[in-house]
Amino acid sequence: MKQLDSLLESEDEKSLFADFYELSSGKANFDHSRNDVITETFFFRNIPEHLGGYMVAAGLEQVVEFIKSYRLTEQDAKWLGESSDGAISEGFIDYLKNFKFDGDVYAVPEGTVVFPNEPILSITGKSIDVQLFETYLLSVMNYETMVATKASRIAYSARGKPFLDFGARRAHGRDAALLSSRASYIGGADGTSLLVAAKKLGIPYSGTMPHKFVQERDSEIEAFREYAESFPNSSVMLIDTYNTLEGARKACEVGRELRMRGYELKGVRIDSGDLLDLSRKVRTILDGEGFENTKIIVSSDLDEFKIDYLMSNGAPIDSFGVGTRLDTAANYDSSSGEGGVSALGGVFKLVEVLKEGVMTPRMKISSDGHKKTLPYNKQVYRRIADGRIIGDTIDRYGSGAYQGALEMLKPIIINGSLVYDFPLLKEIQVYARAQTESLGDEYKLLTNPEKFPVTVGREVLDGEEAFLSRLSAT
Repeated sequence: MKQLDSLLESEDEKSLFADFYELSSGKANFDHSRNDVITETFFFRNIPEHLGGYMVAAGLEQVVEFIKSYRLTEQDAKWLGESSDGAISEGFIDYLKNFKFDGDVYAVPEGTVVFPNEPILSITGKSIDVQLFETYLLSVMNYETMVATKASRIAYSARGKPFLDFGARRAHGRDAALLSSRASYIGGADGTSLLVAAKKLGIPYSGTMPHKFVQERDSEIEAFREYAESFPNSSVMLIDTYNTLEGARKACEVGRELRMRGYELKGVRIDSGDLLDLSRKVRTILDGEGFENTKIIVSSDLDEFKIDYLMSNGAPIDSFGVGTRLDTAANYDSSSGEGGVSALGGVFKLVEVLKEGVMTPRMKISSDGHKKTLPYNKQVYRRIADGRIIGDTIDRYGSGAYQGALEMLKPIIINGSLVYDFPLLKEIQVYARAQTESLGDEYKLLTNPEKFPVTVGREVLDGEEAFLSRLSAT
């Protein structure tokens, strides 16, 4: 099995990546010898408004690494005892220092398309233990799932044209930049500009020149010539620093000089302006100068909506650099100017408790019903016909009522031991692409997609009825 990688840069205090209530409630349970075996499930209730009709699950590998390596260090133990003025007792701190998860984790493989209310990951174990994972799990899986989904929509809009993740500088911190590169690649990005992601993950990296490179020289053509001398095999000229069309002509002049040395001008990049109009005019210039094979690369606040507009109007663009709106998973429709908070509201909720040898259902019930949860450890039973995903049913794990359906959640950890062989990142990307290709186009529309059919099975409904009956009797 390949070694798991958390990816995160700040590892020293990883055991404290938790909200305080996870420890305070755990300590209270510890004080009262309440450490029942429970199951908690990660799911989301709604897809953010401008992110379409499906989500692409991502972040599992980092969560499993966290679970497998969790242990309170001596330094953190000392700080926790002192900072809490002894409220976090020495006995409970010893429990955390000697922690070793011995429960079970089931999850859908990364790259799986998922829908509202479906379990994406379920953890069964001691109550105190399972609670410790909540903040880290939600932070990583909510974010990576959002970015992987955004990347999937960008790939769909690009209609087979490659795109690169350019967004590290706009990601919400260094850890987010690295996680975003990973999630973007899962969702369909062809590469990244971030070198540490390339090194750690094997993602292809690429980049051109910055505007600074042009500006610090006395002339644009001088910049192009020096860059071509340094990178004759991969010369891509950034042509919009001053005048895009003049930049294209100068790039062709340097391209002819490259040919005399036995090389070709690989591409030009446009980073501002009317990309549809400019790409057409630049293509005309390149073709007229004999550079029919020179690629046009564009960037500048791109997202799936802008790329779809460009492709729908026949823009002669060969690839895209997508930054801010990818790495921030922008919940924003740039065609209408509408948007909301860029966050996936995934939650991690208790669904069952072991009582007298039997798993009994647990639910959350809110006054408006919006935050109601489904009881029991659950499975997603997926129906496939003619290579297409046609419907999902959420029902109790282990139900025998769905012969022929695919069981989407797989065993990852059993009795504390890793049993799942994590695939390589490229294999996850291939799987994710196959997942989205098996989804009907009506569910992949950028705006107003059809709602995918997800039903709740009989055993879960029976568990809900049993819980409500017990609740009314207390």
